Amino acid sequence: MVLGFVVVLAGALVAAGCGGDDDDDDLAGGGEDLGLITDGTLSVGTDTPFPPFEIGQPPNISGYDIDVMNGIAEQLDLTPEYTDTGFGTIFRDTANGQFDAAAAASTITPGRERTVDFTDPYYEAQQALLVEEGSDIASVDDLGGAIVGSQDGTTGETYANDETDASEVRGFPEGPNAISAMVTGQVDAVIIDQPVAADAVEKQGGVEIAEEITTNELYGFPVAPDNDALREAMNEALATLKDDGTIDELYEEYFATAPPATVLEGTNEDLTE
Repeated sequence: MVLGFVVVLAGALVAAGCGGDDDDDDLAGGGEDLGLITDGTLSVGTDTPFPPFEIGQPPNISGYDIDVMNGIAEQLDLTPEYTDTGFGTIFRDTANGQFDAAAAASTITPGRERTVDFTDPYYEAQQALLVEEGSDIASVDDLGGAIVGSQDGTTGETYANDETDASEVRGFPEGPNAISAMVTGQVDAVIIDQPVAADAVEKQGGVEIAEEITTNELYGFPVAPDNDALREAMNEALATLKDDGTIDELYEEYFATAPPATVLEGTNEDLTE
């Protein structure tokens, strides 16, 4: 359904920081208070590069996550403003009000939901075991004694620690850093989100996916746990993007496939029941 949001006249408002005293600040969507840091702006934390989800650097940033977030902002009559930050702190920073929301290929997990709330899902992810071409490592069963790279704080890092016999799991600030470390011989393999691994195979060369690891993770956009109004408004906007075919088009553009029912029909409430 289309959200009938009305743009609030800028001249009638004074832009306010988080927690301002003016009750008219942060109004959007027909007068609904979304608790925004800055009136008329959706402040979004992101962690880039992580192609194809985050490509480039703000303000010249693109990618699947960014296109979906831009669509949500458009539905809400807001201007998205992106700030690059570390994945290891992005949930805490969002919860503390540094950002209104985050767009960082973030799997919805119970642990993360102790810090932030998540919107409904917009992507279903699997993990992948990435190795150099010609590697003797053909599956996660071959990781005994190996050094495995991953991005700090990710579900790939968790999987490597909990589900493999790697001698060491070495974390890196960015996903591409882990892949570069493998190419230069610092680690033997990398566990990372499958689309990121596929992007590296296509664009970097010299690497291959040894095994796709089925994890059926669902991405959501983190928001502060006390901002139900923003989360619900984002969910309504996201539902519109699913209903009008936008998510189908973006899935085809970035992943050459159709979105699964878990994305088109699922809600965050389904994951917490």
